[in-house]
Amino acid sequence: MLEKTRLGGVAAVLMAGLVSAGVADAQEVKLPSTLAMTSYDVGAASYNQAVALGTALGNAYSISLRVLPATSDVARLLPVRQGRVDFGVVGSESFNAVEGTEAFAAPEIGPQPLRMLVGSNSDNCFTLALRGDSGIETIEDVKGKRVGWVVGAPALQSNVAGFLAFGGMTWDDVQKVEVASYGASWEAFINGQVDAITTLTTGALAEQAAASPGGLKWLPLPKSNTEGWKRLQEIKPQFSPRVGTLGPNMSKENPLECAGFPFPVLLTYPDRDADLVYNLTKAVAEQFDAYVKIEPAMVGWSVDRQDFQWVVPYHEGAIRYWKELGLWTDEAQAHNDALVKRQELLQEVWESLADAPEAEKTERWLEARRAALEKAGLPVYE
Repeated sequence: MLEKTRLGGVAAVLMAGLVSAGVADAQEVKLPSTLAMTSYDVGAASYNQAVALGTALGNAYSISLRVLPATSDVARLLPVRQGRVDFGVVGSESFNAVEGTEAFAAPEIGPQPLRMLVGSNSDNCFTLALRGDSGIETIEDVKGKRVGWVVGAPALQSNVAGFLAFGGMTWDDVQKVEVASYGASWEAFINGQVDAITTLTTGALAEQAAASPGGLKWLPLPKSNTEGWKRLQEIKPQFSPRVGTLGPNMSKENPLECAGFPFPVLLTYPDRDADLVYNLTKAVAEQFDAYVKIEPAMVGWSVDRQDFQWVVPYHEGAIRYWKELGLWTDEAQAHNDALVKRQELLQEVWESLADAPEAEKTERWLEARRAALEKAGLPVYE
């Protein structure tokens, strides 16, 4: 992890310099006239942030940024892999994608060699949204309640599994209510069809829920519950304890102990042009003040909040920019190299199963993946 207290002062100076430089610096950024990004559903936090980013970049550089919402984990990354879309503004499915687990264990997909540009480490967080009239106060109270299951979104399903594990439970301990998409889970929540759903604490849908007759509150995940966190991280290793202050019914005066990781993350594939990635990373940093005014939740995109030792490696073009700012350390490079090496191992195992019958491929892949990681002395993360 970055030492945020040390970097905070450095980043403040950097950001002040960027602001004072004004239009002159903005003209140095070279971007194509049109870019496209995938995101979650319309109204979701990542969609709102992508739109705000597009507005800021459009105003600064006269470019058009198309935001393409998608309802499933694979649908957000497949167009990027195919080169039809430049980047993805995505969430925890990035971890499943690089690992080749959950939806990405399917025969036609497999592990994805993703690369990051920027991650958002905000004051919001992940947990279960609870209806105000649900009678739920702690994780133990979730037992037997109606919980949203987003079809085709295993990353969201495993979020819930992780939160339930925090309380020593599984999906078998709750009433599973199927919903068609992330947006549909909020509709079911507001309409009283479910008691709890997995979500980020910010976004227009959360605001709508807070203003609805049923109300909105959040499930606390206390850091002091070390056993609960151990169980949660066995399912969702990308999560860590965070104190959230951003979202409806939350504030600095009324904080929430919850789960956090970089969300959303801006990423692409390693074959994407390094100069394009460099310039977009630079643009995202330089236009921080512009887009954070549009979408305050984007405070996490600030240069002083970057985590260069997360679970997805950075693109060479992005690394070039972070080095220029003096934020990329030897430790970050060593961590990045280790992640790339892990990806290469997973790719080799996947390619060795190229001729496996489709009906058997997922099972054989997961077995071969586990064996290869154990042999290499690496965590399996199933």
